[in-house]
Formats: sequence, C-alpha cells, structure tokens
Amino acid sequence: MTFNITIKPSNHSFPVEADETILDAGLKHGYVLPYGCRNGVCGACKGKILQGSVDYGKYQDHALSGEEIATGQALFCCAKPKSDLFIECREVSNAKDIQVKTLPCRVHKLEKLADDVMAIYLKLPANERLQFLAGQYIDIMMKGDKPRSFSLANAPHDDEFLQLHVRNITGGTFTQHVFNEMKERDIMRIKGPMGTFFLREDSDKPIIFVASGTGFAPVKAIIEHALHIGMQRPMHLYWGARMLTDLYMLDLAQQWEGLGIKLTPVLSEPGSDDHWQGRQGFVHQAVLEDYSDLSGHQVYACGAPIVVESAHRDFTTLRGLPNEEFFADAFTFAPKS
Repeated sequence: MTFNITIKPSNHSFPVEADETILDAGLKHGYVLPYGCRNGVCGACKGKILQGSVDYGKYQDHALSGEEIATGQALFCCAKPKSDLFIECREVSNAKDIQVKTLPCRVHKLEKLADDVMAIYLKLPANERLQFLAGQYIDIMMKGDKPRSFSLANAPHDDEFLQLHVRNITGGTFTQHVFNEMKERDIMRIKGPMGTFFLREDSDKPIIFVASGTGFAPVKAIIEHALHIGMQRPMHLYWGARMLTDLYMLDLAQQWEGLGIKLTPVLSEPGSDDHWQGRQGFVHQAVLEDYSDLSGHQVYACGAPIVVESAHRDFTTLRGLPNEEFFADAFTFAPKS
C-alpha cells in the first residue's frame, strides 16, 4: 500500500510504501531529511507527526522517550506509515545544515581503477552513518601528521560504503601508504563532511561539469545523485586527462550518455597506443570551443588548480558565466581550508 507524506513547513510531498521508513522514502525521492545512524540509536532524525499514524519501529529508548512520543515525536529512520502523514522537520539543503563528525572506519575494499588510481571503500561502525551532500569531501585523520582531504565519490543514497578515489602522487606519504601498505580491515579515523562543492538543486539552469583526473570523483557523486532524483536539467560532462588510461571510469561515464548526460572526454597527451580520435588539448578550452555563451549555465569544476582557475577566469570573462554560478573544488594535495 502506498501513502503520501507532506513535509511542513516546506509543503514538499512524496509517496511512501507501507514497508518503507519515512527517511528512506524521503531520500529516495530527493528530500534530504536529517539523519545520523539510520538505525534508531542517535536521534538525529527525530521529527514531529502532525497528522496521521505510524509504526514507530525498533529503536533505543534513550533516542526516543515515551514523553516525546506523547507529544508527536518519532524517529524517521525507524517509523513507517500506517496512513497518509503530515510531518514537521527541517530539510537539509546546505552544508551548514549537516553536522561534521569525527568517526572511526574500516577499509572494506581496495580496488585499483588504474595503475595510479585506487578506490578505497570505507565502512563505518554499524550504529553510524555519515550524512553528506553529493560532492563534499572528508579528511583522513593522520596520527602525528596533517589530515588528508579526499572527495566522496559515492552519492548519498548509496552510502553503505564511503568511496574515495586516490591518485598515487610521487613523494606523497599517504598515497604511498595506500598503494604499498594499506590493507583491507585497516582502521582509520575520518572527519566530515566538509566543503561547498555540491549540487544546487534550486536552479533549473543547464549544468556543465569540468573534471580533471580524479576530480571526476565528486562529479561522479553529483551526477549519480542527479540521476537518482530524476533531475531533468541538461548536463554535459567534460573529463580531461593526460592519456586514455587516466580516464579510469570511462565506461561508467559512457553509460550515463544513455541516460541523457552528454560526455566529452579530452586528452592533453594521448599516447600512440591510445589511437585517440577524440578531443585533444586542455579540458576547459574544449568548453570554450563548444559554448559561445555561458550566461545561462551553472559550472561545477573539480581537479587540478590550474584547470579550475583557468576555467573560472575564462568562463566568467570570455563567456559571461555569472561568478556566483561557478562552483569549484581544487585538488591541492594538501588539507583544504
């Protein structure tokens, strides 16, 4: 059986199945409600049932008291509908709405995506979940050393594991550790989420993504989130790299083309073995060649600082992109402020 949920005060509404929690249904339909553990322990998802009835589900008593239930409170990560509902809660629409946490995690899997790119899948403790916006990053906390910042490559709806894409940087202490010493089941500490590189869902403007190298990671998260919520805005991904092997998830990006995401890969130094017939040069230059006017667009750029800085300068001065419609995350291989 399907019911309807209306959120107050926004008046957003979405359908929910009788066997779905309020939180799961909201996330599925693109409405990000606050949460922490997602299993009735932390109380971060607590909200008010204004009208209708629910099955409160299984939860820890300290997270929801009998007195709170009497005043209409429920844990949306556990509560399932028994009728149409009107609920009262805030919605997460900005990074400032999300609590930054420091958490332990375990390396669940290491997957080599290219000779010099490793995917790390991190598993949080059973009673913890990290709420984040697609495109944000986390810090890896290092004993006796500065934290290392990495963008999350997974979208919020796919949060069983936190996915990072790590490039092997010559002389990089942490990246050398990842490629030569890190093992599955290793324990680490992370802090996050952080950053303002995330999708602005309140706009209807066409989007251009400019990614260089592993700058693809947060762009991947944003695109997967946009596809998940059924966003209909035109999207065009430009992914720049040196050689063909550096486009380490090109098959995935090509699959998105079938879902309406335009793709333009650009190589700056293709090898003879690449037999490359596509675009060559600097990735932001390809955008300039394709678009004479960006005044009605949004641009999300991520990767090497020179790419991000060049894109910002040229798009705003040469193509009329409003400064406030340029969103960026530059990888400096150092902690982000």
